[in-house]
Amino acid sequence: MTDLAPLNRALLSVSDKTGLIDLARALHARGVELLSTGGTAKALRAADLPVRDVAEVTGFPEMMDGRVKTLHPAVHGGLLALRDDDAHVAAMTAHGIPPIDLLVVNLYPFEAALDRGADYAEMIENIDIGGPAMIRAAAKNHAHVGVVTDVADYAALLAELDAHDGRTSYGFRQRLAQNAYARTAAYDAAVSTWMAGATGEATPRRRAFAGTLAQPLRYGENPHQRAAFYTDGSNRPGIATATQLQGKELSYNNINDTDAAFELVSEFLPADGFACAIIKHANPCGVATGATLLDAYRKAFDCDRTSAFGGIVALNSTLDGETSEAIAEIFTEVVIAPGIHQDAKDLFAKKKNLRLLTTPGLANTAEPRLTWRQVSGGILVQDADTDTLTPDDLKVVTKKAPTEAQMQDLLFAWKVAKHVKSNAIVYARDGRTVGVGAGQMSRLDSALIAAKKAERMAEALGLPQPLTIGSAVASDAFFPFADGLMEAAAAGATCVIQPGGSMRDDEVIAAADDAGLAMVLTGMRHFRH
Repeated sequence: MTDLAPLNRALLSVSDKTGLIDLARALHARGVELLSTGGTAKALRAADLPVRDVAEVTGFPEMMDGRVKTLHPAVHGGLLALRDDDAHVAAMTAHGIPPIDLLVVNLYPFEAALDRGADYAEMIENIDIGGPAMIRAAAKNHAHVGVVTDVADYAALLAELDAHDGRTSYGFRQRLAQNAYARTAAYDAAVSTWMAGATGEATPRRRAFAGTLAQPLRYGENPHQRAAFYTDGSNRPGIATATQLQGKELSYNNINDTDAAFELVSEFLPADGFACAIIKHANPCGVATGATLLDAYRKAFDCDRTSAFGGIVALNSTLDGETSEAIAEIFTEVVIAPGIHQDAKDLFAKKKNLRLLTTPGLANTAEPRLTWRQVSGGILVQDADTDTLTPDDLKVVTKKAPTEAQMQDLLFAWKVAKHVKSNAIVYARDGRTVGVGAGQMSRLDSALIAAKKAERMAEALGLPQPLTIGSAVASDAFFPFADGLMEAAAAGATCVIQPGGSMRDDEVIAAADDAGLAMVLTGMRHFRH
């Protein structure tokens, strides 16, 4: 191994031609011989750059529609040979193998083909073979060879050459090698995940997960924890694809909470009306629909004004100036919406610390996808909770059936409960939450907390009684006993939506009848841990 390795010959073979000509010109100006393949060589020649075909080095033409071009000892020997090993050098000399000091490769656009919904045959053709093989070879031999797999590293490579008189340092080549192995790992992860789906394999023996660094973070949930944010390449509208228009750098908790807020508000399509969700510590403290965006925000805010302070505001429609003015009345960490009017941008510009994000639309909450989380020694993988309900899916089990208006509030509360940490209780009325109980060990406690919050807000708003009077209540899982249900009735709820399935369902239904409640069962639950 040598610290400063010379760069005399480079092999360039890229699908993404961004920055290629500028890089090749810079290398040529430094006296580097250029080797290349197919379309890359053609692009270099079109730019009047001298380039030697890999086929000339190997003595074999590209064949089989380009499937075979770099899979040859003359290429891999040039990448893998140890320059300080006499036997390796002798083998190169004996077989006419020129050393390759730099490999610049980016892979067939498999992920892009996946994004556009290419068919099976096209996906197979977009699986790169020669590229990953060369990348792994060059990365293994980073003691002598540099390997660049990202266009973003072109400038760093040229700066490295300038700093070391046309050579690369060992530490630089190490970093390139690590990134190269991560790239091939991510590529293989995309291929294997796609193939599992294409073959209907729900639980493949091995799964691979990959991400691309979006930003290092100052710290994690707490200042003593290191953290970073990675994107998964799915281009799903949301926090990973949002544009930050102003404000301080997003923190770990900002990203987590903003994701929770935007996923919740995306449950409400603009065609069905304006909606707002306010999140604090990954739980909704207020959600509402309204005749205008401002109306939706004010209703959401009035559910729990105390918790909304320093929270995250997510909106399902383009943010206007009037709504921005209302949001700006209190301290808000993040505002996220699918678009913003100029007057709203101008108003928020005065709030330098407020983080303002726009997205390329709403998230498709019904889209099948996987979610995962790490546990000690493993990874839990599951389908995302994408199921939705209509009135026809519900089973009325009480003597009293819900009215049409009650049914709308029940379905609204059920949508929100899906995004509340278990045990979850949500009171809703007229398309707005009026009390939310989250994350308790007991469903009874969640019902009590939500009702108590509603009482406090009624006092703060000067209302004669809590808005839970006449409300609908949603429970994310069944009531194991009637006590939680009775607490909801005491808070003023008149109708209930819950999964059912408890061994005491008959007792709970009887208690609902005795209290004059209408109750429907969903047959599904929304645990969220």
